Amino acid sequence: MTGVMMQYYVVCKRELWFASRHLEIDRENPAVVRGQRVDDTAYEEERENLSLGMVSLDLLQDGRVVEVKPSSSLEEPATMQLSYYLWYLEEFADAERDGVLVHPTERRRQPVTLDADRRAKVEDTIRGIHEVITSDTPPEATEKPFCSACAYHDFCWC
Repeated sequence: MTGVMMQYYVVCKRELWFASRHLEIDRENPAVVRGQRVDDTAYEEERENLSLGMVSLDLLQDGRVVEVKPSSSLEEPATMQLSYYLWYLEEFADAERDGVLVHPTERRRQPVTLDADRRAKVEDTIRGIHEVITSDTPPEATEKPFCSACAYHDFCWC
């Protein structure tokens, strides 16, 4: 279970299924290129990419877990990814932390805390992810507003 899987589950279960099968995404996709650019340049002097078991944190800043995203357009998936990191740290490292979603291109920071509701949502999502990735076939394709920007677009619509 990874944070990216949490994000994919919220965005598109079919995308999650493809990723779980290690199907390579379109690295030339503009959304992938933009995300990689932000990932490479934002907070580059502070960035540590801390790996703890199955999670890889962008950085810790003032004791908070910081997740950097290129835009706030998919806010709930990014919030779920960060919530999973906070949950994971509590469950496996006995470290309670708050988090911050950072959107450098928008100069925006959004605090994220792991309250009881968010914890339950993370745990439900973990169960849902397990269902999706253990299935023999991908979930049915369902067109969404952001499908045309998806790095797996050709697997669904061509």
